[in-house]
Amino acid sequence: MFLNVLAQTSENTNQGGFDLTSLLLPVLLGLFIFMMFRKQKKTQKTVQEQRTQMVPGTEVMTQFGLFGTIVSVDQEENKAVLELSPGNTATIHLQALTKVVTTTPAEDETETVVPDDASSLTGEAPRTETSDAARNDAAVQEETPEETLERLNREKKNDN
Repeated sequence: MFLNVLAQTSENTNQGGFDLTSLLLPVLLGLFIFMMFRKQKKTQKTVQEQRTQMVPGTEVMTQFGLFGTIVSVDQEENKAVLELSPGNTATIHLQALTKVVTTTPAEDETETVVPDDASSLTGEAPRTETSDAARNDAAVQEETPEETLERLNREKKNDN
């Protein structure tokens, strides 16, 4: 079947007619090359922007996930000295620096409060353990032995 299609296209070109398929291949090749160069220029631009941001005092992340602050940069030897923790430094290649870390202000971070019980799901008012415990302690201190016996008997009857 492929030979039949090939024979027909070669037959049309011998007649001197215009063939759209012969034009399609060079156009697609040119489009592919254009897109490849365009992506390469974008990548180079982002790398250059990151390099201008990487000055001493900037917090960065390396390719292998190591965070540190830049102490010095040597462009000629493609090396940077990172301070990992106070007093601990590491010398790495500049290409290993992949990301400039921007910290968010601490006031934006809000602590999420997660209830200990399911009261938020049922719509009931949340109960705190300290108020329940304080209420029970106060009730025990005010009860006389007879009142305690009566309370226990009532609770036993309610359980049955």
